[in-house]
Amino acid sequence: MKTFCGRANPTTGAMEWLEEDENYDYHQEIARSRYADMLHDKDRNTKYYQGIRAAVNRVKERGEKAIVLDIGTGTGLLSMMAASAGADFCYAVEVFKPMANAAVKIVEKNGFRDKIKVINKHSTEVTVGPDGDMQCRANILVTELFDTELIGEGALPTYEHAHKYLVQNKAVGVRIINHRGPEENKADVCVESPVCRCQAHLLWNRPRFGALNDQNRTSQYIKSLMKVLKTDSVCLCISDGSLLPVLAHYLGAKQVFTLENSAVACSVMEKVFKTNHLDDKIKIIEARPELLTTSHLEDKKISVLVGEPFFTTSLLPWHNLYFWYARTAVTSHLTNNVTILPQSASLHMMIVEFQDLWRIRSPCGTCEGFDVQTMDDMIKNSLNFRESREAEPHPLWEYPCKSLSDPQEVLTFDFRKTVPQHGLGTEGSVNLLRKGKSHGAVLWMEYHLAADISVSTGLMQISNEKGNCEWNPHCKQAVYFFSSVIESEILSDPPSAVSYAINFDTKTGEIAMDFKLL
Repeated sequence: MKTFCGRANPTTGAMEWLEEDENYDYHQEIARSRYADMLHDKDRNTKYYQGIRAAVNRVKERGEKAIVLDIGTGTGLLSMMAASAGADFCYAVEVFKPMANAAVKIVEKNGFRDKIKVINKHSTEVTVGPDGDMQCRANILVTELFDTELIGEGALPTYEHAHKYLVQNKAVGVRIINHRGPEENKADVCVESPVCRCQAHLLWNRPRFGALNDQNRTSQYIKSLMKVLKTDSVCLCISDGSLLPVLAHYLGAKQVFTLENSAVACSVMEKVFKTNHLDDKIKIIEARPELLTTSHLEDKKISVLVGEPFFTTSLLPWHNLYFWYARTAVTSHLTNNVTILPQSASLHMMIVEFQDLWRIRSPCGTCEGFDVQTMDDMIKNSLNFRESREAEPHPLWEYPCKSLSDPQEVLTFDFRKTVPQHGLGTEGSVNLLRKGKSHGAVLWMEYHLAADISVSTGLMQISNEKGNCEWNPHCKQAVYFFSSVIESEILSDPPSAVSYAINFDTKTGEIAMDFKLL
């Protein structure tokens, strides 16, 4: 089975479609999908239904047949909406074969077999027409892309937006109804977009800029550096695009080196240092830690090794433990009494009830009156097959939740020592202290810069008696969704609890976890 899968290019950030062969494990794509999340969004679905009805009615009022092309149909929901609204025929295009197969079953199950044809192809390969002539022009196009990517959330697609999409994808044989009134059909004003010349915006995303501008966070690093730096300190920073070298220099380090992993990163940091008149004070080294040589360090030994830690390749909180592996790789360049900052890290966990985020893993059943149980079964099967013991990254400052348990430290990592050959693991249980639905566990890292100074990448505070949580807005936290949900009661005896087993594989750097609701 040939399968098209979306991939983000790590260099350009562009979305690319790759064709995988029949041996590809497509279950991970399904398990990590967000199909149910969209279907649970009642407001979104209602607006789509209203827009589709209006589009079909306009075509009908002109005395034409309403032929719909649905690009990226997923479950076939928008096509079923169109057919229910009176469309004469719908072509539902879906490139991901497992999803296309599910859409066929969903369409048939809901009685639209004669009104909707599911096409398992990329949109650039499709022209549509009745009776196989492949020349008919669709007069209505619906696509999820119009929801946010092209025109902004909540807006309806105009002819220009649709035309832009079709031209970019070299689609042919399609014309789009115009949703705007005649008074709005004026040429758009062409405004030149601002151009980033500093390159920092290519290197860092908005959360990273937020972290660099967080004065409270910076003050923690300053206080910690003041405790460890001396006038004869030779300092090496291992973190991507960090300002710690600047702080180290101003706080009196004798010499400062910083390790960067790419030419672009080096270029950006050169500009930062030059702007601050530090280009001859801080030496930038473009090398991986394991390739660091004594000549890079001008034959000096490092007495203070620092890191935030932050690396642009990290997705889950513990991926920044790369600092530990880098520290291990440069051991031969460190003095015997070297100071490591942060000196250690710890993994923390808490059981939570989400206000909305739970929907991305919750069965949908029906959506706007259409039966989509087939999709639920498909996702459940893939979750059981592939993803049952994996967490996923989410920016929880965007997704309100309340704590059902106290936060708990579950693993510690001592950066003063090299990475051990054996793995690290722990088992235990955590009691649920508040009434609510246990949707999952949230995990995050805390970095201990000095004996009494720490920074959290996750929970900042629990703000009130209801357990509402405040999360670090500059980091993503890890969320492990439970396969089932229990209602916790405060006065139950024994109290409701969650048992856990968490293991860190030092060879792969990954964390495996398992939770059971008791």
